[in-house]
Amino acid sequence: MQTPVYLSGQFLLAMPGMIDPRFDHAVIAMCAHDEDGALGIGVGATIDGLGLHDLLDQFEIPHGVAPDAPVHFGGPVEPRRGFVVHSGDWGGQDTIDVAGRWSLSSTLDVLRAIAEGSGPTRWLVALGYAGWGAGQLDGELSRPGWFHVEGDAGLLFDHPAAARWASAFGSAGIDPRLLAPTTGNA
Repeated sequence: MQTPVYLSGQFLLAMPGMIDPRFDHAVIAMCAHDEDGALGIGVGATIDGLGLHDLLDQFEIPHGVAPDAPVHFGGPVEPRRGFVVHSGDWGGQDTIDVAGRWSLSSTLDVLRAIAEGSGPTRWLVALGYAGWGAGQLDGELSRPGWFHVEGDAGLLFDHPAAARWASAFGSAGIDPRLLAPTTGNA
C-alpha cells in the first residue's frame, strides 16, 4: 500500500478538463489533510459583486481601515461560511497554523481586527470551502484531474485571484497553455 501524500500548506490545482465545473481553473490552498479527510480554501476565483465591506455590513462591523477587497469562492461546501486565510502575524481564538506557510481563521474576531487595523498584515476572505472525507482526496489524487505544488505565501497574497492558477503551474515550471484538457489511455 502506498503511503498517502498529505497536502497541508500546498496548492491543489484543477487540471484543464476537470469534470466538475465548480473547480474549473481552481486553486485550492490546502489547510488540513490527514487520514480523517481534507479541507482547502479556494483562492483562484472571486465572487462577482461581493466585497469585504458587504460582509462587514452583514455583521454590523464598521469598515474602519479595511479595504473593500474581493471575497473569494472558497468552495462548494457550506457556501455561506466564511474563512480568512492570512499571514501568521496574527492569531485569534480559532486560528490554525498551516504548515508554517499561512494561517486560517473562521470567527468574527479576525474580521473585526482587520477592520480595526490590528489584524494580520496579509489576508484574503473566502466563503465556502472544498472538503473531502477520509481517503477521498487520496483517491482523487490517484487519477487525473488534480496537480499539487508547494504553497507559497507570495503566490497567495501577491497575485490577483485570476492569475494564481497560471502562476502556480509556472512555479512548477509548467506552462499551463500547453496542458491538454483530456487524457489518453493505452
